Amino acid sequence: MSSAPTCAQVLMHLLREYQVEKVFGIPGVHTIELYRGLPGSGLQHIAPRHEQGAAFMADGYARASGKPGVCFLITGPGVTNAATAMAQAYSDSVPMLVISAVNRREDLGMGRGRLHELPRQQDASRGFCIWQHSLTDAEQLPQVLARAFQLLASSRPGPVHIEIPIDLFPAPMPGKLDDYRARPPALPAAASSAAVATAAEWLGGAERPAILLGGGAQAAGISAAAIAEKLAAPVFLSLAAKGIIDERHPLCGGANLSFDCVRERVENADVVLAVGTELAETDRNLVRPDYAFKGKLIRVDIDPAQLVCNAEPDLAICADAAETLRQLNEALPVGGATEQQSAADEVAQLLADCRREWWPGSEERYPWVQALRAALPEDGILVTDSTQLAYNTNCALPCYSPRSHLTCTTGYGTLGFALPAAIGARLSGERDVLALIGDGGLMFTLGELAAAVEQQLPLPILVWNNSGYGEIRDFMDEAGVEQEGVNLSTPDFVALAKSFGAGGCRIERPEQLGPAVAEALNINVPTLIEITA
Repeated sequence: MSSAPTCAQVLMHLLREYQVEKVFGIPGVHTIELYRGLPGSGLQHIAPRHEQGAAFMADGYARASGKPGVCFLITGPGVTNAATAMAQAYSDSVPMLVISAVNRREDLGMGRGRLHELPRQQDASRGFCIWQHSLTDAEQLPQVLARAFQLLASSRPGPVHIEIPIDLFPAPMPGKLDDYRARPPALPAAASSAAVATAAEWLGGAERPAILLGGGAQAAGISAAAIAEKLAAPVFLSLAAKGIIDERHPLCGGANLSFDCVRERVENADVVLAVGTELAETDRNLVRPDYAFKGKLIRVDIDPAQLVCNAEPDLAICADAAETLRQLNEALPVGGATEQQSAADEVAQLLADCRREWWPGSEERYPWVQALRAALPEDGILVTDSTQLAYNTNCALPCYSPRSHLTCTTGYGTLGFALPAAIGARLSGERDVLALIGDGGLMFTLGELAAAVEQQLPLPILVWNNSGYGEIRDFMDEAGVEQEGVNLSTPDFVALAKSFGAGGCRIERPEQLGPAVAEALNINVPTLIEITA
């Protein structure tokens, strides 16, 4: 007679049942019994070099695939090391499942100084998780996982943290592994017919409508484009929404909400449809006040709290973005070609006006943006860190498909995101991925080059090397503050990359970028391409 499965084995089995394919983590003394359940589970384990890298990889995997990224963390330092990356995922509404160990149940709250002990471990992650649970009985696991995946699929996503006492990993579970099955997620929440009818009436009667899309509209691009065409309305994107509508579409005004000409157009629209967006300050420029909507504002969001955040709506629809726009598209009549052409001409003029508002240094860097767009495959994914060239790509580099632009330059705005997130994105499928990171940010997570080499990833890593924190240096100069802590001694990045077993080269001119990226995409190791800024 076969022995009963353990809690760890059931966990791995259920993760596969929920369509998880890869997990990111670093094993430790407290998770050895967890890892006993890994062989034969069908899960691929990716070993980063730091737990922050594990969570950033899970983040990039989730953003690129639309499926939850999964991390395994040890007790205490594993959780705190991953905290920054989890907070970035929370800020950007990225679905992430974090499974961590915690000390034995008999030790919890006793303060005995056990190894890796973090008193009240859940308190450490409470501020950046949408839900937490501490398992107290192994047989609770199926129900807890069902709740976790339901939340990740049917509400505003973010990290979910489940901690499992180390004495529960080897605990026996009833029945056989095949007895444990995933529970189906809820159907997408539809808008009420009355709300759709009101929205359709307002938008259909508008003379100067506008559409704003945020990251919550990732699956709504087809319907959003159809609605824009019917209304002859310009569409503007948050940074998290880049690519939801092909930015070559004549009605797409790109991610340009921070510029005055777009602000004026949106504020003076008679009806604005805002979908899956916080209307946050990082979408409209940090120093600008909230948009003052003079016409009617319709907001669609799965999170009821966001419906009244940063701007009060005239019509609030708490429902799934894709389902709501599908309903709304069906309710609207077909528009005219003449009105569409007039709106397209307006968008073209707005884009030209935005360029005249670009901040200092942008024009000088624009040839690099053009070279980067030409080097990036049409369906490729660009992953960017907080660095000067990345800020220019936000508004000046068009994206052609959903989930093709992953950035940490909004919201939480940490450094070190791009390299590990690009690794996660590349592991999510067959799409080519490019990472763009500054010399300062790269030093945060440089060790993850080893993980990319280990996984044999054809991954170009563009390093914008301006020998320091260039953006902060400029801000200090503008504020009349003497420069301190912003001019860095940078290593020989190319030599470092080669020491990891990666490729490496230096370029100085935009025309060198395309050939360097093409070569990097054709070898099975990452290539660090240093750009002398």
